[in-house]
Amino acid sequence: MRWLILSVLAASGIVASADKPNSNHFLNTDVFELEVAVDPRIAPDGSRIVYVRRSNDIMTDRARSNLWIVDAGGGQHRPVLSGTDSYTSPRWSLDSTRVAYVSSAEGRGPELYVRWMNSGQTALLSNLATSPSGIAWSPDGEWIAFSALVKGQDSSLAKAPAKPEGAEWAPPVTVIDEIYYRADGRGYLQPGFTHIFVIPSEGGTPRQVTSGDFNHGGQLAWSPDGESIVFSANRNGDWQYRTRNSDLWSVHVASTEMTQLTTRDGPDMSPTFSPDGSKIAYLGYDDRSMGFHTTNAYVLDIEAGTTEELTTDFDRPIFEVLWAGSSNRLYVLYDDRGKRHIGTLSMSGRVASIVDDVGGTATSRPYTGGGFSVADDGSYAYSASTPYRPADVAVGRRGRAPTKLTHLNDDLLAHKPLGMVEELTWTSAADDLEIHGWLVTPPDFDPSQKYPLVLEIHGGPFTAYGPSFSVENQLYAAAGYVVLYANPRGSTSYGDNFANQIHYNYPGEDYDDLMSGVDAVIARGYIDEAQLFVTGGSGGGVLTSWIIGNTDRFAAAVVAKPVINWISEALYSDIHRTIPGYWFEKYPWEDPMEYWRRSPLSLVGNVTTPTMLLTGEDDLRTPMPESEQYYQALQLRKIDSALVRVPEASHGIAARPSHQIAKVDNILAWFGKYRKE
Repeated sequence: MRWLILSVLAASGIVASADKPNSNHFLNTDVFELEVAVDPRIAPDGSRIVYVRRSNDIMTDRARSNLWIVDAGGGQHRPVLSGTDSYTSPRWSLDSTRVAYVSSAEGRGPELYVRWMNSGQTALLSNLATSPSGIAWSPDGEWIAFSALVKGQDSSLAKAPAKPEGAEWAPPVTVIDEIYYRADGRGYLQPGFTHIFVIPSEGGTPRQVTSGDFNHGGQLAWSPDGESIVFSANRNGDWQYRTRNSDLWSVHVASTEMTQLTTRDGPDMSPTFSPDGSKIAYLGYDDRSMGFHTTNAYVLDIEAGTTEELTTDFDRPIFEVLWAGSSNRLYVLYDDRGKRHIGTLSMSGRVASIVDDVGGTATSRPYTGGGFSVADDGSYAYSASTPYRPADVAVGRRGRAPTKLTHLNDDLLAHKPLGMVEELTWTSAADDLEIHGWLVTPPDFDPSQKYPLVLEIHGGPFTAYGPSFSVENQLYAAAGYVVLYANPRGSTSYGDNFANQIHYNYPGEDYDDLMSGVDAVIARGYIDEAQLFVTGGSGGGVLTSWIIGNTDRFAAAVVAKPVINWISEALYSDIHRTIPGYWFEKYPWEDPMEYWRRSPLSLVGNVTTPTMLLTGEDDLRTPMPESEQYYQALQLRKIDSALVRVPEASHGIAARPSHQIAKVDNILAWFGKYRKE
């Protein structure tokens, strides 16, 4: 009922008048009009880019994914597969004539298709029980490899008696006997293991080439001779407990013989063969049981059997590594100071940035993100973003500035005044550590006036914000708020030491980092100190509840999908295998007071700030009981509070467009109760 009430309040405009944006500004309903370019795939011959054009369907309230194509010169921008069905994961054949993709068209579950690009004809290849992933063409174009779940048998302890004919009994019990049995966004997991298959590219029967009760998959890489596939797998006997461990393996397609290529305690993943077939580039790190590890790029010399770490001296995590049209040079994808870069990586380990505007694929909040692909000649396509536009398709070539090929949202946003985004830095009161952030000011901002301030905090905590388009921040700005968002210690893209400042110490001095940022913005003279507001989701929800347990400076707070009690989080969430060991040194029963010391619930007796909690009903990452504990504690203390339950939503609370709108509308409605005219 509270959800309904607040939604009605917001939708009907029964909030403080200052929260009503000008009709010419960015509006909540504009969420349904936004389009985003994701997964751009340049053809091996460099001529064309096929990409997923994602939009929101106002009638079904869901994201819609179509395939579009654009020439590398910017012409012939046209649909490949469009409509109400979903089309994702496009992958070119190596001769640039065909595209494999995944679709749920024709009322089927996700299946594998191939489209002949010259004729426009499409063939259904598979009839699968589970969704395919990791699509990879063989060098000769005759086979496609993919990974998929092979279902296993449900566990049982007892045999139920036979029921009388026509009787209606309750559903049978479910027996769970594995440590990893549910996942956020997926619910309770089906029994089984992920295996690798090959299928003829002209259709036929998939053939399983891996075996054993282990999971195999990730990025698949065919050897240049087409005889083997390299993949990532954790085939250790204790794989369920070594959550971050995996090795590179090779499977001979004809014989299905598997060979282990790497071995260490830590993940090895994302293999890719050099053009001459002599090397495999991949990503990984040595697991030191830290909260954060910098992922490095490696090259395995196949003939010599030796491995070299190329990015030893590069203190930034690598997200993707691809050969740059030769066997002596690589491209890498990495974050630095909140920006996602494409850079070149030499065999001597030198990294040089060539692009710093990758991102904009997640529009809700300004997280770093986005990806790229590379053609045989070293040209590349990527998702390009600005603070004022979600991702478009861009193409780059060695020695030339990149060119943006699409402008998907100019029709919607070009005529709308948006909040201006400004970069800023300050020093933390804790230890003078430099903290980096951004400020969004309302359209028609006048620095001689006084404005309310929203401190908006990212999740993770090991993630980063950057100068990317953000629906939520633009809506706050359109409602007349100045918005501060930042990367406090613990954030990625500032080096290993910066991220691990919160190792076994979260939340901690990141509180000081954020409050120092608030003080730095107030010092500019245009913030009303009586109208400070704070919100954040996930790890940002942790810090929001921690902040209001330590200060009464904020007029109101919205705590979204938080961890409130680290003991219940460690034993109830779907990341229970990670929290002890990586985020805490001991198990909860070994050191309960440390878990309690770092729990925002331990500070609830200090809270005087009016607080709204907002969580998805199906959230398994920070489950609803976390929010309910806090809400009930606030109610017992007679603190003005509300609990907003988002139906049919997991941790990705804004996955459906109406939920994204409702999230912001309810936050603004709650803040509006305490905002002064």
